[in-house]
Amino acid sequence: MSILKDKKILVAVTAGIAAYKVAFLVRGLVKNGAVVKVIMTPEALHFVTPLTLSTLSKNEVEWEFFGEKGDWNNHVEYGLWADYMLIAPCTANTLSAMADGTCDNLVLATYLSAKCPVFFAPAMDLDMYQHPTTKHNIETLIANGNVLIPAESGELASGLVGEGRMAEPENILQFLMNYLSKDLPLYNKNVLISAGPTYENIDPVRFIGNYSSGKMGYELAKSASKLGANVTLVSGPSHENVDGYSIKLIKVISAKDMYNSMHENFNNSDITIMSAAVADYRPKDAATQKIKKDGETLTLELVKNPDILKSLGEIKKNQILVGFALETNNEIEFAKGKLAKKNLDFIILNSMQDKDAGFQKNTNKITILDQNGNQQSFDTKSKKEVAFDILNYLITQKLN
Repeated sequence: MSILKDKKILVAVTAGIAAYKVAFLVRGLVKNGAVVKVIMTPEALHFVTPLTLSTLSKNEVEWEFFGEKGDWNNHVEYGLWADYMLIAPCTANTLSAMADGTCDNLVLATYLSAKCPVFFAPAMDLDMYQHPTTKHNIETLIANGNVLIPAESGELASGLVGEGRMAEPENILQFLMNYLSKDLPLYNKNVLISAGPTYENIDPVRFIGNYSSGKMGYELAKSASKLGANVTLVSGPSHENVDGYSIKLIKVISAKDMYNSMHENFNNSDITIMSAAVADYRPKDAATQKIKKDGETLTLELVKNPDILKSLGEIKKNQILVGFALETNNEIEFAKGKLAKKNLDFIILNSMQDKDAGFQKNTNKITILDQNGNQQSFDTKSKKEVAFDILNYLITQKLN
């Protein structure tokens, strides 16, 4: 889920050739869940039509103080409505007017009335962009608390090549998402999560596995992403997905695959949560051809898989390492032993005695234990809610 979801964004379009890009920008904002309204300067109508922008934004587009019916388009209401105002493209003329406090069109009047953060994306020819007056105006706007989305270099409408192009719509979107993420508790933290089962081949068509669906790990990844983290999710076979989230997904099959991927990404992680249900054993020699039913019994020799969590605990530095324990008896005792033995900061205990917890369920009931002997139990909740409980506990206990 995008951090832009349900954010009210007022896009103000001024009269630059880059105005055609605003159609893609508005579409991207709406696709990411933002509620978008568009206002324009009268001159901007020469570059992009209100019909296009109203269709994409799903809201009426205004460009004059008074509408066709003589009703007043209230710039004050626009300024109060918006969570964020984005002026794109922001021409040299509009930059100057904003810096001077000029108020002769709907965009400028709304800018002067805005109570929210204002972003501006300059767009002009390279000589205009480099002119001392323009630089002074940009500095004035920044000093007044506005946020610059820097112009990019490339081919300009004049045919020249240089700095002055309005940032591409996808780059503006990313800029906004990065800016909004700064206030989130896991902003710029690298979070590594494992999820799902592992499959250990017996032959090309059979495997040893378990009933893990991966739901808990996937919900943890989604929640961490919502809280601002850079998330890497290492997943065994699972039907779950992270569509719509900025999450790096690495798909693996076996315990050895997961071991390698977790170690490859561990050094760069601030927080690692090992929620995968890794197979403890694998066949010593997996058959290269399908095993035929030649007898009444089949004997498999199993060898132990590497203990991924323990191996990470042995090399961790200033990192938070979290494990899961799914137990059937003596739950607290076994969880405490695993916490110490594997050098974990926290362990999340599930009990198979709880009917609403465990594999392939949409709910979970957990107890969190830490190295300091603290222990906190939570009521049965959806795995989505449990994921937030876990991350908020880590943030409270370790990051604050």
